[in-house]
Amino acid sequence: MNQKVLWSIIVALVIINCLSVVYFVTDSSGERSEEKTVEATKPVVASGEEEVVATIGETSITRQQWLDELEDRYGKQILEGMVDKEVVRQMAKKHNIALSEDAIERELTLIKTMYNTIDHENIDDEHWKEQIELSILLEELLTKDAVISEGEMKHFYEENKYLYEIPKSYHISHIVVKTKEAAEQVLHELENGSSFTALAMEKSTDEFSSNRGGELGFVNVENGYAPDSYLDVADKLKPNEWSEPVEVEGGFAVVILHEVIDAVTYSYDDVKDQIKRQIAIDQINGAISVEPLWKELGVKWFFENRQ
Repeated sequence: MNQKVLWSIIVALVIINCLSVVYFVTDSSGERSEEKTVEATKPVVASGEEEVVATIGETSITRQQWLDELEDRYGKQILEGMVDKEVVRQMAKKHNIALSEDAIERELTLIKTMYNTIDHENIDDEHWKEQIELSILLEELLTKDAVISEGEMKHFYEENKYLYEIPKSYHISHIVVKTKEAAEQVLHELENGSSFTALAMEKSTDEFSSNRGGELGFVNVENGYAPDSYLDVADKLKPNEWSEPVEVEGGFAVVILHEVIDAVTYSYDDVKDQIKRQIAIDQINGAISVEPLWKELGVKWFFENRQ
């Protein structure tokens, strides 16, 4: 593994660790993932009776029992995430910290191209932009009093300049089968409306990606996540377009392109604020946490005096 790939993974894991602080705060609509739904018939209950959500033989589980179980298992974690989110928002406003759209977009691009499995989570860009914004705001709050010299930041940039040079990257998925005839059959089914994801899970012989619907994430010439032939094919495709059969080791593949990120090199001025935060965060002992900010806002919550 070359040095650029290694550092890319390290930086990406730092970013993802920060995002995990606010990850569980999501839209209550439940639209952040493409989960399978199961059709169910809602039991009819008489007025005053508890609603039954499941029956097993002669045993029933009521809605209230279900909600109690959810609260016992996940209530504290979810409520803490909601409090963290609001604390970060209010503290940022209190200290006049605001972010540009460019800063958020830049972080999203770096995460996508360096930590290519982000799209395996099936989370849309708007969701991730919110999480990135909250993560950066938290970092800004925790490091607002840090003093980092211009010389130190420029030195860091020059030493790690390759981290800010993003090659043209392609978000792709593939279906690998043993013969060209099987690949042609895959194309036939796609052209007749079959889901690429479903076909990959059913037919692909690539154990690494088949259970994720053929998902390979973002690939480029630097990260080595896909053969050069895939990059050549992807460069000729339009988003949501799939390729003709491509010969690969062990058979043939059909590749679909989801998204393209053009090559970009970020200047020192583009990323100096990010570098300042990163150096300051490295100097903080312990995990990144919103908890130190709770006291300043006088947060009181349900679990305050509970074990």
